[in-house]
Amino acid sequence: MSGYPTPWKKSRKYGDVYGGRTRPKLGDNVFKRAHSLDRPLPNDVLPLIIEENPSRDFFFPLSAEQIVRALKALPERDYEGITHIWLRRVSKADFIDGSHPLATFICGSGVRVITLYPWPRDMLMPYGTKRPSNHVINEVEKFGAKIKQIGKGWFAEWELEGLKKYYIQTLLYHEVGHHIDWYYRHWSAANLKAVEEYADQYAIAKTAAATHVFNRLKENE
Repeated sequence: MSGYPTPWKKSRKYGDVYGGRTRPKLGDNVFKRAHSLDRPLPNDVLPLIIEENPSRDFFFPLSAEQIVRALKALPERDYEGITHIWLRRVSKADFIDGSHPLATFICGSGVRVITLYPWPRDMLMPYGTKRPSNHVINEVEKFGAKIKQIGKGWFAEWELEGLKKYYIQTLLYHEVGHHIDWYYRHWSAANLKAVEEYADQYAIAKTAAATHVFNRLKENE
């Protein structure tokens, strides 16, 4: 398929959430969220774009066009069948209490949707009052973020360049891993650990692709 992705009309409906890149405070309730989403029309250029305006406290580190370019830097077999990219607004209250994921993969009848959420403008990702696990700390530090305690809360403090890399590799490519896993293996939501491990390994395997995309985007800024 060629051409710039077709914007998605918000009047259409939305599908079932089966997997996602979650924050530590988020449990498996992502599997319980239910929507219904109509499949694309025959002449739609994929992926379709759903782009919501974030609130004044948030922003999307990458534009929809940049995200699509990052997606299409992967082998076509890996991303074909992904029907939508949804840049979805989040409320400040949900963000602070950790009740939303950073990204999700949604699949249903004829649709496969990657949803990405915005980032706080102050570049501080909250983790609550408990120090994040070593796994989380090691993951974010790979992208230059620093874990710090502010008052009673723990935060990851990000720089924009590292965040863009993280957005491509650890969020977008992780969700592509869910797409591949579902499309070829039809995983079960009950096996959450195996589902997340597969997506993690896919994202890690695409480190070189993510770095290449980031460098190309930086050259074009």
